Amino acid sequence: MKKLFFAMGLALLVPLALAQNCPEKNLLYWQAFPPGGESDLSARHQQMVLKKKCAAIETIVQYKAGAGGGLMWGQMNQLPGDGLNIVGVNLPHIVFQPMEGQVQYKTQDVTPVFWFHFTPDILVVPEPSAIKTFADFIKAAKAKPGALNLGGSGLNSANHAAHERMNAAFSVKTNYIPYKGTGDMASAVLGAQIDGAMTYSPFAINNKNRVRGLAIAMEKRHPLLPDVPTFKELGVDWVDGAYRGIGVPKSTPPEARKRLSDLWATLNNDPEMKELAARNGFELVNVGLDQMDGFMKEKVRLYTEGAQRLGLGKK
Repeated sequence: MKKLFFAMGLALLVPLALAQNCPEKNLLYWQAFPPGGESDLSARHQQMVLKKKCAAIETIVQYKAGAGGGLMWGQMNQLPGDGLNIVGVNLPHIVFQPMEGQVQYKTQDVTPVFWFHFTPDILVVPEPSAIKTFADFIKAAKAKPGALNLGGSGLNSANHAAHERMNAAFSVKTNYIPYKGTGDMASAVLGAQIDGAMTYSPFAINNKNRVRGLAIAMEKRHPLLPDVPTFKELGVDWVDGAYRGIGVPKSTPPEARKRLSDLWATLNNDPEMKELAARNGFELVNVGLDQMDGFMKEKVRLYTEGAQRLGLGKK
């Protein structure tokens, strides 16, 4: 009988502990990219799971796109630091963009509180393309240097860096065409208005019958894209992509930052979130406040070195 009461007590404590992490009022979840891309998709997943965990509040997704995310990140510290305004943030964007000097913020102006996943880089072409393999792509790129146009999400973004990395690694010259976000880029790729894109795995997975993946930046082939070779198979040690997380205005108190970080950790470990991530090509990570300083220090170091190698930030 004592064991039964103990088990019942634990069952009651779990929702109670979660409720203590739930916001008291609705959340405003600001997105730096337009609707339809990976950032928007991940926010919608979180919105859905959060509603089940915190039924009394709504998560209202807002959009302020521009400058490859730089418009929102340059204005995020103007939002109220009430623990109710959160902003989607991305790496390496928040490192590369300030180095280029065309945005109104510095990396240290952005206050991330949780990184929840990353999406691997992938090179794709429209399904009707005559380019069927990565070898075909390299052959076409070398036959007519500068003739191939590849889309991507924003200037000085993960897509931009991956594009330049590919050009350098395989000694080819292709043109990078920046879009406001993956959603805007999608119509150009799917309509074969451009030759392809350096994008992220979810785009390829969600458009399997409309685009063809040529190479992906993972340790092993993606289980949902078994026919797409890794860059490592193609001779280049390349495992990378874009990290996504949430940040808050600098005026947000420490206790509110901690509450949001813990809440997002709970979301990330929910079975439904794990299933949604696997289905859409998101690789979940859990970087909360306790690991944030070390994680950011290492990422800034790596991306600064990468930007210098790629020539980003040079006038």
